[in-house]
Amino acid sequence: MDSDTARAKLLDAAEELFYARGIQTVGMDDIRTASGVSLKRLYQLFPAKEQLVEAYLERRDTRWRARLSEYVEQFDDPERRVLAVFDWLELWFAEPGFRGCAWINSHGELGAVSEGVTRQARHHKEAFRRLLDELVAAAGLPAELSAQLLLLAEGAMVTAGIFGRTDPARQGRMAAAALLAVARRG
Repeated sequence: MDSDTARAKLLDAAEELFYARGIQTVGMDDIRTASGVSLKRLYQLFPAKEQLVEAYLERRDTRWRARLSEYVEQFDDPERRVLAVFDWLELWFAEPGFRGCAWINSHGELGAVSEGVTRQARHHKEAFRRLLDELVAAAGLPAELSAQLLLLAEGAMVTAGIFGRTDPARQGRMAAAALLAVARRG
């Protein structure tokens, strides 16, 4: 098995197990078993578990943001694109196996002891904020609105993850719509 294939199998297994069970409860042997990649090969590609965790979060970030952007871009109206973020969150929350935000979960588990996890979580949240900045600017809305939308979206993620429900996204969308209406009035 070539390195790219082994790496992909390891990251697939890591994503499934870390997201479903948490990082600390999953050992490298669990990753080996789920991936079918030998332990020797696993350690050749990821000499430390933290490197595997960082790679998992990085790959998940790329996929997560691509899916969100693809969904939002299907709408022509710039304000509708802002609200579409919350519509997409609702779809995400409804996916089988949804356990909340992987970066919030990972940071909650390891952020105090892992600079790599903290760096990945910050990178993800900063990238999400930049997307909101772009959407708000394209809609001609005040720049400070994106920070408020970020708080609504992040709160929806945490609440949906804890309670296992999708309605926090709808509630966040209603609050976002109210903020947009106020911003349009001046």
